[in-house]
Amino acid sequence: MTFWEILNNRVLWAVLVSGVSTQLMKAGSSLIREKRLNWRRTLEAGGMPSSHSASSVTLALLVGLRSGFDSVTFAVCLYITLVVMYDAAGVRQAVGRQAIILNRILETRALKKRSGGEQMRELLGHTPTEVIVGALIGLAWALLFHYA
Repeated sequence: MTFWEILNNRVLWAVLVSGVSTQLMKAGSSLIREKRLNWRRTLEAGGMPSSHSASSVTLALLVGLRSGFDSVTFAVCLYITLVVMYDAAGVRQAVGRQAIILNRILETRALKKRSGGEQMRELLGHTPTEVIVGALIGLAWALLFHYA
């Protein structure tokens, strides 16, 4: 396989477009919520919508449409997609809640001095709604790339 063949891989492009467009939507939503465009949101994990869900659903659906929904490749992609979505909504959400608690503990003067005063990021995971919206965006991109 040559470099040019990789660049012509429509599934790869669909996954990249799905992930990048979803991250750009986060910056757009900051304009609504914060009344300013926050480009940092494009590089951050967490928030509406889930780009992890979007890109993994795009990959799984396109692999299913191209290789067959009874293929081993689709089964692997589907399994990884479900793990990614569970992790985004479950494990990383719990880590975000722990960061909130740890930041409150660090607010005491003595601990703040020793820790360097830096707070941990609190928005790490996704709510189930953010994961579902990301999955729907991924579905839309997959169908668009497949049928266009």
